Amino acid sequence: MIDGLKPYPKMKESGVPWLGEVPEHWEVQRLRNLADMRVSNVDKHTKDDEQPVRLCNYVDVYKNDYIRPSMRLMRATATQDEIERFRLAEGDVLITKDSEAWNDIGVPALVRESADDLVSGYHLALLRPFQERIVGDFLFRSLQSTSVQYQFHIEANGVTRYGLSHAAIKSVWLPLPSLPEQTAIVRFLDYMDRRIRRYIRAKQKLIKLLEEQKQAIIHRAVTRGLDPNVRLKPSGVEWLGDVPEHWEVVRLKDVAGVQTGLTLGKAYLGSSTKSYSYLRVANVQVGRVDLRHVKHIDVPEREAQGAMLQPGDVLMTEGGDIDKLGRGCVWHAEIPVCLHQNHVFAVRCNRTLLLPEFLVGLMASQHGRTYFQLTAKQTTNLAATNSTTLRAFPILQPPIDEQQAIIDDIARRTVALSKAVEDAQREINLLREYRTRLIADVVTGKLDVREAAARLPQEAEDTEPLGEVEDDVQDSEAGDGDDVSEEEAEA
Repeated sequence: MIDGLKPYPKMKESGVPWLGEVPEHWEVQRLRNLADMRVSNVDKHTKDDEQPVRLCNYVDVYKNDYIRPSMRLMRATATQDEIERFRLAEGDVLITKDSEAWNDIGVPALVRESADDLVSGYHLALLRPFQERIVGDFLFRSLQSTSVQYQFHIEANGVTRYGLSHAAIKSVWLPLPSLPEQTAIVRFLDYMDRRIRRYIRAKQKLIKLLEEQKQAIIHRAVTRGLDPNVRLKPSGVEWLGDVPEHWEVVRLKDVAGVQTGLTLGKAYLGSSTKSYSYLRVANVQVGRVDLRHVKHIDVPEREAQGAMLQPGDVLMTEGGDIDKLGRGCVWHAEIPVCLHQNHVFAVRCNRTLLLPEFLVGLMASQHGRTYFQLTAKQTTNLAATNSTTLRAFPILQPPIDEQQAIIDDIARRTVALSKAVEDAQREINLLREYRTRLIADVVTGKLDVREAAARLPQEAEDTEPLGEVEDDVQDSEAGDGDDVSEEEAEA
């Protein structure tokens, strides 16, 4: 995207193995010498004797590069001392301090604007740059780089939850150019980031349109069938209208069982345990299972039995973004022995009455979306359902052979749309990989961008956040306990 970038003319060994060489005139410093670190103890409770505040929580940092008071933030209370100590200032950098996944820690966000009542929540480390040494924007970009992330990852400790100690955070090594050069690097990376975001946003809009076309095809097929001349009858479901006369309308509990999964955090003292693969919310995507990051847990066999997945189970998430609540996919035993957490339901169909793929189609249809949105418990920008609500989901039940014909027809009519979505998502992934590599190369001095930055035009900041097509990083459980849902992470 930018031609003519070259390495610095003179390099030297950094003395840090994972940094390698840095420009000769740069320093390499530990984070403790560049920023003050504060770890918040402000919880999510509201108390009468405390001051009202808006909390920047784990999920806010995890999902956003930039923090502003205009964001939808949780309201809570804090003492005056806590407000003074943990109030966010422009230029502060927040990082996620602990999580269930080792690669979810050390994720940074930059505070672009502040407010008197905007404070840091817990599970976050607040880094306040020493302004005579480092610019907040440059600190943020440095913490995004793969070399710094690598340091966080090897320092993370834990088994079921991973965390960074205060000493581990303070001991991270950062390459350090002069303040004017930091400003030039930030200018260049912000410019490139805006362009990459625009490309990604365009692809995301395309994917959304393609998914809407798929949803329309699925909805028509699973609510009206394939015969345009079929006789209809009232469904008894307010938003659904008429359905084929020979179809049954039942509740999910009449044709399937719901398995609620395993809750982590129990102490199995004196019990022999076994290691199992364990699916979480992040592994369940719309129409597919994402197995790139699968957690493993140690539990007794008797505890595992009630959370064991079986081939043909329909996986459904308990919580998440309101427009994706109820997303589902069929488990095909991609991992032979696998458990699921309590925030992922496993729906086990009676296959003489309901095919798993047909149930997934109902969940993906406008009928499914409407039901789960109307019945969801909403908090801020997230929503959650429960097993009782899921069991009451109205199921349209054609004969089994007709269900199979509908499934085959949907597959045939959506194959081209699915391929277009995959291609667009692949391009998004490549753009994100390019962005990651570019940030790493620039903030560690592998590319000299000073001249390029000086030639860049002035541009307004792009404040529109990226809408995520996938939930792989957004659904990470972040919260207060041993096994916390997306809803709890925000509420």
